[in-house]
Amino acid sequence: MNSNEIIRWGIIGVGSVCEVKSGPGFYKNPNSQLLAVMRRDLEKARDFATRHKVPLWYDNADTLLNNPDIDAVYIATPPAQHKDYALAALAAGKDVYIEKPVTLNADECKQLIAAAAQSNNKVCVAHYRRALPFFVHIGELLRAGAIGTPLLARIEMLRPAPETPYSDDNWRLNPAVSGGGLFHDLAPHQLDLLLHWFGGVQTASGIALNQRQLSAADDLVQGWAQLASGLVVQGRWHFALAPMHKRDQGEIIGTLGSIHFSFFGDATLQLIDNNGERTITLSHPEHVQQPLIAQVNDYFRGNGANPCSLQDALAVMELMDCFSQTTKQAG
Repeated sequence: MNSNEIIRWGIIGVGSVCEVKSGPGFYKNPNSQLLAVMRRDLEKARDFATRHKVPLWYDNADTLLNNPDIDAVYIATPPAQHKDYALAALAAGKDVYIEKPVTLNADECKQLIAAAAQSNNKVCVAHYRRALPFFVHIGELLRAGAIGTPLLARIEMLRPAPETPYSDDNWRLNPAVSGGGLFHDLAPHQLDLLLHWFGGVQTASGIALNQRQLSAADDLVQGWAQLASGLVVQGRWHFALAPMHKRDQGEIIGTLGSIHFSFFGDATLQLIDNNGERTITLSHPEHVQQPLIAQVNDYFRGNGANPCSLQDALAVMELMDCFSQTTKQAG
């Protein structure tokens, strides 16, 4: 594609994630136009299009994919539909940007990799936190040796039990639609950052349990992994605890200090070293996917490398699959 061309986008699945997090990034970035949106409820598609000044709206994905004026497609449906929509978009000759988790599991991601290899089109995955200025800064601190050689990383995400069981409004608790539970919704961001900073997985192990049986999804996941750099990752996720235990903590410990931060909270970190403790506060942009969408747009235009590839997403999916394997009773 000519690097001077504007990328004309279509979105499949304009739900809540598109309202602020991602949708505006497709028309606020330079050389990018949001031309069409699709949702199965035509009135909701029209409402989104009207409010965001999008020229076209559909209730059928094939109609959007068959529009020759659309260059690239953002797939923002629940994960169960990602693979089929991505395959259809590639078959229609579109570049593709897919929400995370990229698919229900690693095997589905491998199918997309094979299809993309046979296509002339490009595919990126929405692990957008790696492009946020806050996490870019953490990466810069790590590369600059601010904590020496990183040895250990810890992820701890504890959430209260959901107020209601599975319904159409909280599909994330239906493994057939989401791939698992809230672990599959949130952990991709956390694990992608660590793999982005420290390299691929050398060895890993994990367990998953549905301790409280409040939905069909496991509410507990624990795992550990050794990454290519030698760093060891320890992770603990629980989504059915008392509200007093709510926690979102990331910690990276090195030979000379440590960095402490929140994955989903405000953009504040604590850097602890021999000189004491220092707090660094940045800010997240209004549209948190916009920085990565800008990089994706440039990549699709022929400027720059893929900011988040299917291979990157596969590494995350394989680690998630390993961490979330259900334990079996002894005997």
